[in-house]
Formats: sequence, C-alpha cells, structure tokens
Amino acid sequence: MKLGVVFPQTESGTDVGAIREYVEAVEEAGYDHLGIYDHVLGASPDRPGGWQGPYTAEHVFHEVMVFYGYLAAITTRIELTTSILILPQRQTALVAKQAAEIDVLSGGRFRLGVGLGWNPVEYEALGEEFGSRGRRIEEQIDVLRRLWSEPLLDYAGNEHHVSNAGLNPLPTRQIPIWMGGTAEAAKRRVARLADGWMINRPTEKDPESAPQQMRTYVEEAGRDPHDFGIDIRVGVRDGVEKSLTAAARWEELGVTHLTVDTMRAGLEFPQGHIEALRQFKAALAG
Repeated sequence: MKLGVVFPQTESGTDVGAIREYVEAVEEAGYDHLGIYDHVLGASPDRPGGWQGPYTAEHVFHEVMVFYGYLAAITTRIELTTSILILPQRQTALVAKQAAEIDVLSGGRFRLGVGLGWNPVEYEALGEEFGSRGRRIEEQIDVLRRLWSEPLLDYAGNEHHVSNAGLNPLPTRQIPIWMGGTAEAAKRRVARLADGWMINRPTEKDPESAPQQMRTYVEEAGRDPHDFGIDIRVGVRDGVEKSLTAAARWEELGVTHLTVDTMRAGLEFPQGHIEALRQFKAALAG
C-alpha cells in the first residue's frame, strides 16, 4: 500500500519558504505521493442567495497546476497528484498541456486525479455549464489521452474539435488519470474510464464495502481490477492511534493508496503538520 499526504491547502498560507519546508520534509520522511485539492474561486458568504459550501473566498487555495510546476523543481522522488482537479470547468487542451509539462519537468511523477466538483459559482465564472459536467468529463478524458499520445490529432466530438494539432513536448508516458465519485453512475464511469478511484469516505454510505464494489464494477467493465488503484484518505485530527487502526483496516480491504490528511486538526503550518506526519510514519513503521 502506497502512503501519501494531503497538502493542507486552506492552512498553508502564502509563505513560500514554509511551503518548501513542508514539501521537502514530506519527501524526506519517505511518503510516496502528495495530493492537492483544486478550487479556482471561492464564493462570498454574503453573495445573493447566501452560501452553504465548505469553502469561501476567505480560504487559501493555490492553483494546482502552477503549484506543481514549482514542486517539480524542488522534489526528486515523490509523486505529484491532483486530488482532485475539477476537470469539466477547465479547457481540456490547456489541462493536457499543463499536465504534460508537469510530467516532463518532474521526470514522469505526475498523476492527474479529476472529478466533477460541486460548486456552480466556479463553473459560471469560468464559462462552463454545471449541469452537463458528467457528460463532458467522459469526452475530456478521451481527448486528454489522445493528446498525450498522438503528435497530431484530428478529433471531432460532441464537445471538442481538434484539427490536425498537437502538444509539444508530449509527456514522458501516458499520464495516469484517477477519478472521484460517489453516486453509482459516477462509480461505473470511474470503472470504465479511470486508472484508479479516490474514495470520498464521508459521502460513502458504506465505505468498507466500497473497494470491493468498485473492483466488481471494474470487472463488469471488462477490465482487470489488479491494474486498478484505489485511494482512501485518513485524518489524524482524532489522534495517530485511531488513524493507524483505520490504515490497517483499509489495507485489509485492499486499497492500494492511503493518503494522510492533517487538515482541520488545529496544527500550525508547517511544523505542526510535519511533526504529525513524522509521528504517523514512525508509528506505522513500528
């Protein structure tokens, strides 16, 4: 089971030195991957109609693709993954270009995790339609993979048209695409299209049955579940011992990736987060 961390977006601030200290400490501690949440815009709680989302305009969110361009230069080993990038609110060819560039700069260490998102305010501001995002993402994934593998592409789909054009440079390989999703239709989409699934545990009705359910869906889609990854997040805010128990249980259930979340635990950035991650890693090794 691969072990990673969630970059504490909303608690990270804008001190570049502190961000670098955190990232270098995570890599030095031996974690396998770093995941980062994506939000382009935050809504005001005072906007007409109010706002019920978990994040507002007052929360810090670094732009994930630019952020990973920087991290590609200051890391050497750790996998860089978006968990998730809200793909349907972004231009597909531009995401393909950005992802290819990160993959080149990092030496093939980028994994693109994508999802539909829940915030219509962002979609509106970015000029994309919120209601059709499920249909749109399927074609986007096809376009991404073809742009990453074909020097020149002719593509005529329902949402995308590419006329004898391509990326340069191409990525070093076919970048893995993982997806999130909780509804059955979303899970079946993941099983058909993705290289792995990121479980959103709080929204799962029966989280412990979810890994096997997904493996069944993957088999029904005519694919080999042994080639399919499953990631789960485990928080440390209730203590390291409880998170270790959860980690052991998820390993029994066959997840391939465990991502440790230190957010919302009252920790100071970066040192409090670093210390919690070191403690978790040491306790897990013990």
